[in-house]
Amino acid sequence: MKTYSAKPSEIEKKWLLVDAEDIVLGRLAQAVANVLRGKHKPTYTPHMDCGDNVIVINAEKVKLTGNKRDTKIYYRHTGYPGGIKSQTAGQILDGRYPERVIEKAIERMIPRGPLGRQQMRNLKIYAGTEHPHGAQSPETFDVAALNPKNKR
Repeated sequence: MKTYSAKPSEIEKKWLLVDAEDIVLGRLAQAVANVLRGKHKPTYTPHMDCGDNVIVINAEKVKLTGNKRDTKIYYRHTGYPGGIKSQTAGQILDGRYPERVIEKAIERMIPRGPLGRQQMRNLKIYAGTEHPHGAQSPETFDVAALNPKNKR
């Protein structure tokens, strides 16, 4: 028996819509990362981009358990000496780009490299309920229904 390996012509991509309202951040990121990589499909091939396209809405309403909203710190560097900057998760969620919290959580669950960057291009995150991908007719993917702990 041979191991199955998907060819680019055999890969079918769907569009999935995820509502992040009241869903725990890490559990949402884990579910979306699996779909982006294609691990939910029986035709999963590790070296091919066989995952689906994912649209995440209501990114500003994602939940963080415990005191993470005030104590979880995101660092970035300007590139200059002494140029390290930090923001808490709450500051980012209340700020101009609240979708970055979800983007970073998912990005850190995807392998680094060219394939990981390609898979991250299949992710679209929006702070509010509106998205411009209605023409793709996305199916809803209910992360809250996967496990009772996913929703707060």
